[in-house]
Amino acid sequence: QVQLVESGGGLVQPGGSLRLSCAASGFTFSRYTMRWYRQAPGKERELVATITSAGDSMNYADSVKGRFTISRDNAKNMMYLQMNGLKPADTAVYYCVADRAVRYWGQGTQVTVSS
Repeated sequence: QVQLVESGGGLVQPGGSLRLSCAASGFTFSRYTMRWYRQAPGKERELVATITSAGDSMNYADSVKGRFTISRDNAKNMMYLQMNGLKPADTAVYYCVADRAVRYWGQGTQVTVSS
């Protein structure tokens, strides 16, 4: 069955870095646009970053531009989100999403930015 498993979340101080990973299985990963979403407590879900199926184009929310980098490795069925310069406002549950005719969601990983 389809599985998206996020990892790499945790507690980090402001200004720190984390690298999230998303392991995909059960579908043809290389055919799917992949996205990272996040949802903070009491806030709406936000699209953070998108990468095309071939990995040749990326888009970012204005709030993370210049700090976050999305990437993928189609040979390993993996997607990543490198997060630098983390701020308390980045605190949220981060979700890995596979998007084509249907959309698959991971279970999420918590990122907490706090001193």
